[in-house]
Amino acid sequence: MNKVPVRQIDQSPPPDRFARGWHCLGLSKTFKNKPVAVEAFGIRIVIYRNTSGEPIALQAACPHMGGDLTMGRVDGDLVRCPYHDWGWGAEGMCLDIPYAKKIPKGARITSWPVCEENNLLLIWNDPEGLPPNPDEIVPREEECFSDDWSEWVIEENVININCRELVDNMADKAHFVKVHGMESPTFFKNIVEGHKLTQIMHCVNSDGSEFGEGGKMIANSTYYGPAYMISKIDNESMGFTHSSRQLVSHVPIDNDSFLLRHGVMVKKIPTLSDKENEDVISEYTEMTQLSFKQDVDIWHNKYRVDNPLLCDGDGPLHKLREWYNQFYIDRDQVPKKLMQRAEYQT
Repeated sequence: MNKVPVRQIDQSPPPDRFARGWHCLGLSKTFKNKPVAVEAFGIRIVIYRNTSGEPIALQAACPHMGGDLTMGRVDGDLVRCPYHDWGWGAEGMCLDIPYAKKIPKGARITSWPVCEENNLLLIWNDPEGLPPNPDEIVPREEECFSDDWSEWVIEENVININCRELVDNMADKAHFVKVHGMESPTFFKNIVEGHKLTQIMHCVNSDGSEFGEGGKMIANSTYYGPAYMISKIDNESMGFTHSSRQLVSHVPIDNDSFLLRHGVMVKKIPTLSDKENEDVISEYTEMTQLSFKQDVDIWHNKYRVDNPLLCDGDGPLHKLREWYNQFYIDRDQVPKKLMQRAEYQT
């Protein structure tokens, strides 16, 4: 009798570089005219606003003698080091040393492009130092600027695994049944095209779901690059049909951990009073965050598997990993086929 060999799990180390793309740092309003520390891409970054209110992102380590700029002060358009008061500007150039006649050659530190959209602050990372292409602009979501919608409620979790494991969820049809207590999706499709990845899913809640038995859900979720996703969801729950927008975005802290941000905003129900809307939105947000935390519990404890053993009921995991890998290689090495639209229906 032939024995089936034991399946060996391939746990190749994660890439030694960080993905090219936009990464959300949180709500814009939390960044004011004082230095803010952000741990990202293996280093510490300082975020501050200049006199025009524009956000600036620089490496936090002052190359003079190692002062931490996040402990410094904002002085007009400069952020000054707390150690010797050297002043650094938007492009990473040292523009003032109070006690020196000359600024040393090479007095420049790393700066990052940033943008504000949808009431969020985002930072662009590219190991090659290239700016985003015109088609990589963060799309505006009009709901973020409408009084008919609630404001973002954002939760943060540090996940101690490489961030690829998060994006795998876009292809994972089967986990909605086991992890989230839903019926098997009645429609499930992935679409990849260039830097965008979309998941379209229709399903019915079962009695194990937080949203109540029988309610239908239609979700259209799109990653714009490797780290910023907006999900548009229509969900029946609590006797109402709810429309929500969800943010799923992560920033790698290092190669083995990332900060995950999950945001929820909900469309108000016209027939309800302001107080009733507040209560419904609060309860819906709480249930949505509870559902999301079910994934977080899995990510916290899962193993990295580079050769997943898939069955015929699984989604196109390998195709989506191929799409995701484009952000970890130089632009001129990205396969041209990834620029073409491809659809995978499970």
